[in-house]
Amino acid sequence: MQTNTILLIILALLLSISIVYFQYIYKSQDPRNRKVLLFVVRFLSLFSLFLLWINPSIQQTLIENRKPVIEVLIDHSSSIKFLNQTDTVHSLLQKFASNKALNAKFDLQFLTVGEKVGVQDSLIFDEKQTDIAKGIQALNSLHESSNGAIVLISDGNQTTGIDYEFVNSRKPVFPVILGDTTRFKDLSIGQINVNAYSYVQNKFPVEVMFFYEGNESITRRFTIEQKGRVVYTQNVRFSASEQSKTIYTHLTAQKEGFNFYTASIQSLENEKNVQNNSKKFSVEVISEQTKIVIVSSILHPDIGALKKSLETNKQRSVTIVLIDELKDQINGCQLVILYQPNNQFKDLFTRVKTQNTNYLLISGGATDWNFINQQQLGFSKQVINQTENYAAEYNASFLPFLQNDIGFQSFPPLKDQFGEILISSANQQLLSQNILGNTTQQPLIATFEQHNQKSAVIFGEGIWKWRTSSFLNSNSFHDFDEFIGSLTQYLASTKKRSRLEVKAATVYPSNLPIDIAAFYTDKNYQFDKRASLLLTLIHTESKAIKKIPFSLINNSFQLVLENIPVGNYNYTVTVEGQKVQKRGSFSVIESKIEEQFNNANFEKLTRFANATGGKSYDPSEIDRLIEALNTDKTFVTTQKSIQKEQYFIDFKWILAGILFLLTIEWFVRKYYGKI
Repeated sequence: MQTNTILLIILALLLSISIVYFQYIYKSQDPRNRKVLLFVVRFLSLFSLFLLWINPSIQQTLIENRKPVIEVLIDHSSSIKFLNQTDTVHSLLQKFASNKALNAKFDLQFLTVGEKVGVQDSLIFDEKQTDIAKGIQALNSLHESSNGAIVLISDGNQTTGIDYEFVNSRKPVFPVILGDTTRFKDLSIGQINVNAYSYVQNKFPVEVMFFYEGNESITRRFTIEQKGRVVYTQNVRFSASEQSKTIYTHLTAQKEGFNFYTASIQSLENEKNVQNNSKKFSVEVISEQTKIVIVSSILHPDIGALKKSLETNKQRSVTIVLIDELKDQINGCQLVILYQPNNQFKDLFTRVKTQNTNYLLISGGATDWNFINQQQLGFSKQVINQTENYAAEYNASFLPFLQNDIGFQSFPPLKDQFGEILISSANQQLLSQNILGNTTQQPLIATFEQHNQKSAVIFGEGIWKWRTSSFLNSNSFHDFDEFIGSLTQYLASTKKRSRLEVKAATVYPSNLPIDIAAFYTDKNYQFDKRASLLLTLIHTESKAIKKIPFSLINNSFQLVLENIPVGNYNYTVTVEGQKVQKRGSFSVIESKIEEQFNNANFEKLTRFANATGGKSYDPSEIDRLIEALNTDKTFVTTQKSIQKEQYFIDFKWILAGILFLLTIEWFVRKYYGKI
């Protein structure tokens, strides 16, 4: 107990005696017995009140023994069931739970990992993805002390997240490897690259990648089917030295709308896993032809890169015109690209506004921003006589059209005059500016819609470098050309703007959640967060109906559908109280990614164990693992001292005592007529 607390108690004692003495003893004419009784009762009640105010306490030092922790992380994905290892897992857990020496030395904790990390409850092995890295990271942050180990019961096959082999674990990991470590022959379709859209009677490219595991030389038939009809076929040869192949072909878009295809490779004899021998893909076919005019006052590599990118689709016609040679080239075109405009573009801007022509404006070091600011385009920029490099930051909530992140953040920065961009009309940002690693709210690429006119702005020159960088990243111009194609296709469309826009893909794998986003505006085309949106989903075969409301998240309406059965679906998005709706369709295709593995990833788990200071084991060696943990002297029980403050006063009892004492005093004084 602290010295000042003791002094306060002594002071309270003396003060209580003094007060009661002058009240009941000093010059009192009462009989001795009555004075003593009243003195004691009042003294105890008054002293107790002072103690309540002081609330004395002492510091206690408690010694706590902490056993080392073994965290048993169980792979809860469906691949364990597919590899017939569920009984093995239960047997392993029984071994851990029943070993008395292990439980005496360690604090055992059992957790599961699939898409998420959880506490082991019932094991049904139904997770559709495996993120081993997330599990290892979670266990390392769960206990700050590294006095313990992780036992990983898994086949080592990870389907999502960062590669666990490169996770830095503070604790040694001891994998118990499930499944057959023997390598079986397997033939699979790894990836299909295809344009998101095409035109009627236009040929669109399809790139298919194959992977083969085996030593024999084989030839298998590859086909692409549409509604049961073979539209392409080719024999593909593999061998021990040629275990990956890429086929590049073109298909003809026959019918307007969404066209669905199935790519398949003939399976091997006695092939264990045939789930990965086929994949589905789709293409949106449109019937419009697009005329595009690029107008510039300077020569720049961007112009050539745009022309090359746009003309990869033969349904686009691209004309390059210098501003001083412009006549009537923009008549009848669907899109005008204004490259670094200056005051020579005055008449052209007047024609664009009068004819309501959609346009794409690209600025740069030669742009006359004073002239552009006078055009009242819905944006302006207050610039200084200095340029800046702006890197790209992808915005996943961009809604006007579907655009995936193609590695924008890794692309070289664009150059533009330095200054603040002021937006005065409704817009959507596809990319934001990143200056020296700092993300800003300023747009790098933004789209606008006003008065039935669509426009977009790229705030910076140097987009030709993006096309080059995209090729270096993927060995193909496909990603960049598809991005430019999507942007220009959106701008070239003359459809009237809808107040309700829905962002949804046409094909979803069954093992992943379905994300659907919607953007709704009022009659002034301002985002209306007051609205209530509802998705009505209809299975085309069973006619089963589901209704799901949207949630408002970050200035858009979003929902996530999970556990949707395989099949084709039609959907309608409606706005409560409004005659506004949007219809569409998508397919959910079978995608059992966890069942695409024939065996355990023995080599990877072994490398990971060695890197963390652990060791890998076969399930038959579980007794050896338990023995090694029991005899390992690096895992020891530690003691930790804990300072704990212990209070003497129990408020409820002392208050009850004070009330009791005051009651006795009152009755005594009342009895003798002192009140």
